[in-house]
Amino acid sequence: MTQPTLKQLEAFYSAATCANFATAAERLHLSVSSLSKRLVELELALGHTLFDRSGHRAVLSAAGTRLLAPALSVLDAVAALQGTFSAAAGLSGRCRFGVGELSALTWLPRFVARIREQHPGLLVEPCVDVGAVLERRVEKGELDFAVIAGRSSSSQMLSQPVGVARFAWMAAPQVAGPDGWLTPALLQRWPLITLPAGAGTTRILDDWMLAQGFTLAPLQRIECNHWAAIAGMLREGLGIGFLPECWASAPASTRPLQVLASQPPLASLHYAFQWRRDDCRELIRVMRELVSPCVDFSAPV
Repeated sequence: MTQPTLKQLEAFYSAATCANFATAAERLHLSVSSLSKRLVELELALGHTLFDRSGHRAVLSAAGTRLLAPALSVLDAVAALQGTFSAAAGLSGRCRFGVGELSALTWLPRFVARIREQHPGLLVEPCVDVGAVLERRVEKGELDFAVIAGRSSSSQMLSQPVGVARFAWMAAPQVAGPDGWLTPALLQRWPLITLPAGAGTTRILDDWMLAQGFTLAPLQRIECNHWAAIAGMLREGLGIGFLPECWASAPASTRPLQVLASQPPLASLHYAFQWRRDDCRELIRVMRELVSPCVDFSAPV
């Protein structure tokens, strides 16, 4: 009987923990046929079928399930060994990660520049989307990690806090009125301009509304998945919304926004680095350490 190789174990673990073989192959920079070849070779080496391929998609067999923990132990040990020497050489390969649009507009360029400076051999591919979509893609193995609002509720994911974004209610002066307070009457009169459900800001909006004693249902709403477009509509006087605190005095604008006082104030939104619990690659450890000093939501747009 031949001995399993590290490449075969990597192929097995990716195939077992990603949504499908195509995603696993993409993570390992292989074609699907090359991944399948490594899996067949591993099955022959062990004398057991690791995947049941009779259905619409391949699923782990009983033997494959038993192999998961030992394979992870081997990969963990190899990752620790590689980490001893990777700092000097820098990472290589490809890194696909997700951020929300607010991150993309503020600190993402600084983060990518830092990666390029310290790991020039690493191909960086940022993906911008709402948090709920990015979390699902990380869980499926399509992305290596994501920096999004809040902690993950999935048992398959781990989260590490990396930064905080602070918001304020804003409107054009003609919408805000003379007293500068956000009242239920003002919200009934003007549309609420927000990101769609699934964005991280949904939770702080829901909490604020509950504190006020009414729901979003009767309110007029304009939903848009683009922060800059929301800011533009607010400056145009189309309604009321909230933006990062520092955006109220954007110097490039000829239509200033007025900050609206509210009781209670809007809560801050905590962002976290999220990754799969079973992902033991050195890439994840390095990116976790690299991102925290870069996260700054007060950066100018």
